[in-house]
Amino acid sequence: MSRPAPTRSPDQRRAAETSGRRGERLAAWWLRLKGWRILDRRVRTPAGEVDLVARRGDLVAFVEVKMRRTAAELDHAIDQRRLARVAAAAELLMPRYAGPGDDIRVDVILLAPGSRPRHIENAWIG
Repeated sequence: MSRPAPTRSPDQRRAAETSGRRGERLAAWWLRLKGWRILDRRVRTPAGEVDLVARRGDLVAFVEVKMRRTAAELDHAIDQRRLARVAAAAELLMPRYAGPGDDIRVDVILLAPGSRPRHIENAWIG
């Protein structure tokens, strides 16, 4: 059974949104440095949202980005429920971004100030 999300003030929500967008920009930058082309950002579907869609060669990655205040908090930033939501959204988006013969995967990029980005490739095995 899941816990209800903590109630946040409008200022806290705004700060989290700003941090999330900053994290997505940093993750996109990191991926580009590794040879990826960013196809789209913040793509919404009925199943959920995908933060980044990226391509490198014949591989398309649907990427979940998590930004936390400390590196220690990153260990608990992602769980199977969130990954399942990203995977469901990716399945709906595949026809738009992937062609015949393309490989598809769900990746996660974890970010915290003062730490190198952690790129978890193929994070969802469903």
